[in-house]
Amino acid sequence: MGYRTLRECVQDLEKHGHLVRFDEPVDAVLEVAEIQRRVYANQGPAVLFTNVSHSAFPVVSNLFGTLERSRFMFRDTWERVQRLIAFKADPASVAARPWQIPRVLRTAWTTLPKRRRRGPVMALETQVDQLPQIKSWPQDGGPFITLPQVYTEKPGMPGWQNSNLGMYRVQLAGGQYEINREVGLHYQIHRGIGVHHTAALHDKQRLPVSVFVGGTPAMTLAAVMPLPEGLSELIFAGALAGHRIPLIRESLTTQPGDSVAYGEADFCIQGSLDPQRTLPEGPFGDHLGYYSLVHPFPVLDVDRVTHRRDAIWPFTVVGRPPQEDTTFGALIHELTGAIIPTILPGIERVHAVDAAGVHPLLLAIGSERYTPHQQDTAPQELLTQANAILGQGQMSLAKYLLIVNHFDEPQLDIHNVSDFFCHLLRRANWRRDLHFQTNTTIDTLDYSGDGLNRGSKLVIAAAGKPIRELPTEVPADLQLPDGFSNPRLCFPGVLAIEGPSYDRSDRRDQSVASFVDHFSLGDVINRFPWVIVVNDAEFVSRNTNNFVWVVFTRSNPAADIYGIGAETEDKHWGCSGSLVIDARIKPHHAPPLIEDEATVKRVDAMAARGGTLAKFL
Repeated sequence: MGYRTLRECVQDLEKHGHLVRFDEPVDAVLEVAEIQRRVYANQGPAVLFTNVSHSAFPVVSNLFGTLERSRFMFRDTWERVQRLIAFKADPASVAARPWQIPRVLRTAWTTLPKRRRRGPVMALETQVDQLPQIKSWPQDGGPFITLPQVYTEKPGMPGWQNSNLGMYRVQLAGGQYEINREVGLHYQIHRGIGVHHTAALHDKQRLPVSVFVGGTPAMTLAAVMPLPEGLSELIFAGALAGHRIPLIRESLTTQPGDSVAYGEADFCIQGSLDPQRTLPEGPFGDHLGYYSLVHPFPVLDVDRVTHRRDAIWPFTVVGRPPQEDTTFGALIHELTGAIIPTILPGIERVHAVDAAGVHPLLLAIGSERYTPHQQDTAPQELLTQANAILGQGQMSLAKYLLIVNHFDEPQLDIHNVSDFFCHLLRRANWRRDLHFQTNTTIDTLDYSGDGLNRGSKLVIAAAGKPIRELPTEVPADLQLPDGFSNPRLCFPGVLAIEGPSYDRSDRRDQSVASFVDHFSLGDVINRFPWVIVVNDAEFVSRNTNNFVWVVFTRSNPAADIYGIGAETEDKHWGCSGSLVIDARIKPHHAPPLIEDEATVKRVDAMAARGGTLAKFL
């Protein structure tokens, strides 16, 4: 009936062949992360490292490394949670199946956290520098907690009902942090903890914060669930864990400023933050495949660090997707995909493309329902639906939102990115279907814009019958201007061309503008509706994952999109020829993640010696 502790999970996974122990000495600095990346890439098991330097505790990784293993961990509760979500989306569906009501009610009972005065997590005290000091990438600013569950309650409204549980990375050391007394707390735009921070700032009071590590895997997944604001993640965690989540509070009655701990966690860091105080946090190798750079973020003043007697430290490694956190997105989609139409009327499906870093590229299938008697008109309801998506929680961070009409091709698979692009490009009218938002917010981790959280968005909405055939080979008579070469077909209708390196002395390098001016509407390049200027055309055209990663993490729509035959009418920009995107590396971009050569060689040698993990390294 679900796992109450991380150790229960580890033992069960080992018993069923989903986890192996690794007893060789391994360094917490870079080495254990290099091993994790390779094991994940080879679809390997979860790994319990029992002999890690800079760590007094065993550490475990790759728990969520495969979708199969993740489903196995939640095998006792997954269907019940799906039924509960279906009931919330459509209460009448349960009335049609009354025999399901007792099951739904039993699951609903587990959603209510229970209050405790003590718990295993409070058994022993330690200090921050005794926690595993895992560093994943060479330029990381220090060791980080990569699977934290950060718990806060809204100031003036204490209690779990007004709580937020989020996965916001925690920097344990480095930079300007006072060892054992301060840790860095990083959270991105559109995260629930920000609401609590704002309230604390308004009330001029400190914000109590607890960081849980470990416990039931349901708490880990709950911390990344994009739940509506005001709905506690503890509700979801209890349903998925199959038991009520135990919360330890210092006082018998709920009081503002209470210190809170999750009773079955493996570790708990308790403290508070001054809402007006920040310190430089980072760098950190993040899930877009680049370093997020040093910026001021809140500082958690540490009061106490506790752990259970049999504590295990879970960790993951993020980087260019796919990585282990890719599974979180897949699990969330399984649970919530069916209720999207109830939240966003007219939307059939959405797909945040993991290979592009999630927020840079969002695909959607909507529906033109209101004027079925009008054929081949411009997208209408699709634009309303696109605006609804961009006003919905974390989906509002989408930088490129591509939306098409369900009725044009009902069998279109939104997860087949190349097919989706071909469908859109056959129908898109670049004079009409490009809708920009400028000087707006984008993902905190996205450095393609002109500052932290700042950039632009582009909605492309395409509907109707195809208006063009897409070329499937590079024309022999294609003539490129000097400095541009190596045209490669990415997929039908999409051409990648190598351009000169960006002029680092010029924030707005004019190379691509000159490239566009070189062509007229009669030139053969306009057979391709989409042209990408890149640093390495062979790499970009090699596979779809490379294409979406380069194009959508290295471009800011308002600054980096050009068009052959461009014109502006009534402040609406469009073009009659090819749409051209400058997806080259630019001076203001964050550096990409590159492994440490010495660490790579050590792990290579480890693989050559054979042993437990050799076939996965």
